[in-house]
Amino acid sequence: MRTATLGPAERTVALAAMAERELDVLVVGAGVVGAGTALDAATRGLSTGLVEARDWASGTSSRSSKLIHGGLRYLEMLDFALVREALKERGLLLERLAPHLVKPVPFLYPLQHKGWERLYAGSGVALYDAMSVSSGHGRGLPVHRHLSRKHALRVAPALKKDALVGALQYYDAQMDDARFVTELVRTAASYGAQVANAARVTGFLREGERVVGALVKDVEGGTEYEIRAKQVVNATGVWTDDTQGLIGERGQFHVRASKGIHLVVPKDRIHSSTGLILRTEKSVLFVIPWGRHWIIGTTDTDWDLDKAHPAASSADIDYLLQHVNSVLNTPLTRDDVQGVYAGLRPLLAGESDATSKLSREHTVAHPAPGLVVVAGGKYTTYRVMAKDAVDEAVHGLDQRVAACVTEDTPLLGAEGYKALWNARARIAARTGLHVARVEHLLNRYGSMTEEILELILADPTLGEPLPAADDYLRAEIVYAASHEGARHLDDVLTRRTRISIETFDRGTRSARLCAELMAPVLGWDEERIDREVQHYEKRVEAERESQRQPDDLTADAARLGAPDIVPI
Repeated sequence: MRTATLGPAERTVALAAMAERELDVLVVGAGVVGAGTALDAATRGLSTGLVEARDWASGTSSRSSKLIHGGLRYLEMLDFALVREALKERGLLLERLAPHLVKPVPFLYPLQHKGWERLYAGSGVALYDAMSVSSGHGRGLPVHRHLSRKHALRVAPALKKDALVGALQYYDAQMDDARFVTELVRTAASYGAQVANAARVTGFLREGERVVGALVKDVEGGTEYEIRAKQVVNATGVWTDDTQGLIGERGQFHVRASKGIHLVVPKDRIHSSTGLILRTEKSVLFVIPWGRHWIIGTTDTDWDLDKAHPAASSADIDYLLQHVNSVLNTPLTRDDVQGVYAGLRPLLAGESDATSKLSREHTVAHPAPGLVVVAGGKYTTYRVMAKDAVDEAVHGLDQRVAACVTEDTPLLGAEGYKALWNARARIAARTGLHVARVEHLLNRYGSMTEEILELILADPTLGEPLPAADDYLRAEIVYAASHEGARHLDDVLTRRTRISIETFDRGTRSARLCAELMAPVLGWDEERIDREVQHYEKRVEAERESQRQPDDLTADAARLGAPDIVPI
């Protein structure tokens, strides 16, 4: 199978191709569900288009807790079907679909009561493991274990002695959410889907009651395209109601946004060899290993302000610090926080009490002929959501269509990954890169690492790390623009890499060099480089200012002080 290249020329070709002839399916929105839907449709042999107003995963799908998990807390709610489904998907991703991107991660759950809590929580975790194995795809993860307080403190010395009487340790999985979506998009394109970011739907084409396509504007070039399709799938997450509003159709449910924020702190600030899961009065708090960092999250508050740039307030940050410090020997302070990010969960809210339970699940509707809407759900179950959306769209196609095959369709980079991992020392010797660098590349690109190495072979300076963000090689910045559809400096610093949350300067010291590396690929002159850098610096300052504000309203106003580099 060929590897899809998503450079500027390919984007131009894709937009023209979508407008040239009627598609079977046009997907609107390239978060994880939209990208998964495009892959599902393309692998059934359907002519497929995918358009995204901003960048791949620029909304919710780049701002999650980075976990692929069954939802242990949903067991407590007795939602066994949801947990079973998610555990099956977790296993598929770990073992077959994306072993290069999805990795096991251990969590410690401190027990605070003797006797009954160990029995209660232990039974839940045992059931979680049993359901994982019974799904047929859970044998790759270690089973949970019970720890005494002494043993738990050896595993996680950062914990206060009086914060626990013992602990349970269990396993889930994690991934880089934005990178995962990028690979989904590229995989869809490799199976024939036409894909374009910075392409916004401005309206729908109608013939009577039927939706027959969409008006799509290239927000950078200004050209407007009429893209006709037998079925249009609205997969726009927290923008679902806005997109539906373009045709005056909303259906029996609507999507409300719930804000979750996360803090990123250096690894040495919390002395532990395992992640942590802590109970709060409202939900749970995760402390998640993330390379040379920890991710701490999350919150869960209603949000009805700007959807594109949800802002974390000072109160949000204090909430997380207060809760994590309640169990830590050495408290974290604001000065320990390297990065902060806020995302919006698309939760379903029904027109009646009967549908309000959908908030943790997903739904698919056909509100108008030719238009399918998919909304809600969890990142982990994106593939199931995509399958359900395409199944619904197929009902409106006057042709026989193959069944879903994505359960057996690995993402780009998965095939050959394990063999290359076994050969990583040889690759390091051949290329002159340190073996740790090779491991870093393999766990981000899988077997597509060879494409990065070809760039370095052609220009050895690209094998050097970025001076102010040395986890990343210069070649990765070039590759993001030439192969992964990055159009702006923002795209590279916040999604293709995570420099914006992994450095104390939040990427400002890397901005100019990254822009200069992108420039030859994207045809930027010095003026354009300056503009991209200035925009990024303003964005970082606006985010910092928002995080000094006391509440959502003032934080939102501060964040909106930095306009988008291209108005959407």
